[in-house]
Amino acid sequence: MASVTLSSVSKSFGAVKVLENISTEIHEGEFVVLVGPSGCGKSTLLRMIAGLEDITEGTISIAGQVVNDTAPKERDIAMVFQNYALYPHMTVAENMAFSMTLAGSSKAEKERRVREAADILGLNDLLERKPKALSGGQRQRVAMGRAIVRSPRVFLFDEPLSNLDAKLRVAMRAEIRALHQRLKSTSIYVTHDQVEAMTMADRIVVLNGGKIEQVGAPLKLYDDPANTFVASFIGSPAMNFMEAEIMDGDGGRSLVLQSGAKITAPAWCSRPSGTPVTIGVRPEHFLFGQEGVEMSVEVVEHTGSETHIIANHGSQKIVAVTNQRLDAAYGDKMKLGFPTGTMLLFDRETGERIRE
Repeated sequence: MASVTLSSVSKSFGAVKVLENISTEIHEGEFVVLVGPSGCGKSTLLRMIAGLEDITEGTISIAGQVVNDTAPKERDIAMVFQNYALYPHMTVAENMAFSMTLAGSSKAEKERRVREAADILGLNDLLERKPKALSGGQRQRVAMGRAIVRSPRVFLFDEPLSNLDAKLRVAMRAEIRALHQRLKSTSIYVTHDQVEAMTMADRIVVLNGGKIEQVGAPLKLYDDPANTFVASFIGSPAMNFMEAEIMDGDGGRSLVLQSGAKITAPAWCSRPSGTPVTIGVRPEHFLFGQEGVEMSVEVVEHTGSETHIIANHGSQKIVAVTNQRLDAAYGDKMKLGFPTGTMLLFDRETGERIRE
């Protein structure tokens, strides 16, 4: 195991800067997920850690040693790719042992390590098959096995589940997490799927436009996002946003929506009257009852354990989630209460959290 430290790392392709001033540390034995929309630079950053891309500025250190000019094969890392990258003419065992073959390892050592990895991944019955005879999930296990036999200091995963169907992705992410807990290895995992990030990570690094928006534990980012980007990206269904203005009145402070509807402002909010804000509410935090802001139901989705209500309030769309089996249909009127205890406020211009 080894720590990985990124210090003011930037990457440019000509005049285009794709990563800017990235600084963070992945601790020994930690599972860190880099997450963000397509084009945010997460895969480029992973390739820089692997040594497959040059660094324009800054330093990358593994186990305290700067590796900017160190060749990929000398960094003692193993990478699992999206497309598996298996050799079609080799058996599973030969694919898994290939890096050891290049390193000149003995036959006995290769067989021992392949058997150990096969035991961990449940591949013992597949060692003599070739990739064409394997399912997508089995091929991904082989790719992980090839990384395990090397016993690297750091595992790198570049969207390894993107080519799998939804059910298999759920199963494989649990397997990867269990593998990490068994090996206690330092792992850096790239994905655009925030559900993968939430369920697998010890900590998440949220990237957007080549910059870090926030770093933290999954539930920390969910409950305490730094800005509207993190709040909208982490969570499914996404957080609801409504524009409002803080107003003082005889009945106390209110948040006045564009429609004129009033919501009680959180007691901690000290911004002056007239301040424009963005209200953020998680779908599961709305209160269903006789009081609240009237919405017009557009879609009702029954998932079994939950009911998702997609409704309109003026020009703004709201998604609310409840475990009640509501009898609602298109066009119905419904009142949703805004809970002051879990409501978040953001600066409308900058998108940053308002905390006082």
